[in-house]
Amino acid sequence: MKKLFALAAILGMFVLGVNTQVFAQNIDSTAVETNLTTSTDEVTDEVTEANEDGSLHKIIKEKFIEGGPFFMSFVLLALILGLALSIERIIYLSLADVNTEKLLTDVENALETGGVESAKEICRNTRGPVASIFYQGLSRADQGIDVVEKSVVSYGSVQMGLLERGLTWISLFISLAPMLGFMGTVIGMIDAFDKIQTAGDVNAGLVAGGIKIALITTVSGLVVAMILQVFYNYIVSKIDSIVNEMEDSSISLIDILVKYQNK
Repeated sequence: MKKLFALAAILGMFVLGVNTQVFAQNIDSTAVETNLTTSTDEVTDEVTEANEDGSLHKIIKEKFIEGGPFFMSFVLLALILGLALSIERIIYLSLADVNTEKLLTDVENALETGGVESAKEICRNTRGPVASIFYQGLSRADQGIDVVEKSVVSYGSVQMGLLERGLTWISLFISLAPMLGFMGTVIGMIDAFDKIQTAGDVNAGLVAGGIKIALITTVSGLVVAMILQVFYNYIVSKIDSIVNEMEDSSISLIDILVKYQNK
């Protein structure tokens, strides 16, 4: 009988222990699921908030509409035209920049081996303003060094004008963009004061729209001007670098021709 009670007690403790362990596992599983659900909900909320905030493109579009499509269109047009001219100049200057040291070496070797015609062929097959200046100078090599020097200087001025082509328009758009923004600012303020005059009372709700338009157009014009100014300064520095190479290489070409004619 005692053995029967002892066996029943052991079985009871075993069943109770198993149930307790299963209950604890269920609690842990529930906690893990709750944590996972909470984390998933937090991530979903963050994604939802990000979608609600909108992308940069959407924000820019909203500000463009709020600033007034009329004046903002002119500011956007200034940005597009300015960037188009800047990109065209950057591509042109990148193609115009060549290795002048290698070109001088090739011209000197061609003069020694094949004469002036061989050197002219090297320049004809090389792109860039430096090669064009060399070709003009070599074409007048039989007329004396003084004529060659004048030809190089004159054609160098022509090539400099080609390098600087379009800079005036980029500078115009840099100046025009903030002017358009300020014009939108003035018109927005006039609209705000017109509403105050009509209402006969200063109400923040009445003037907020006009002031907001004024601020958005001003910021847009300044941003466009800053973007184009960066491109403009890069282009000017690139032109200065190429012009310095043109001047240095032209002097070296004159020295090479003098040495060639004295042989």
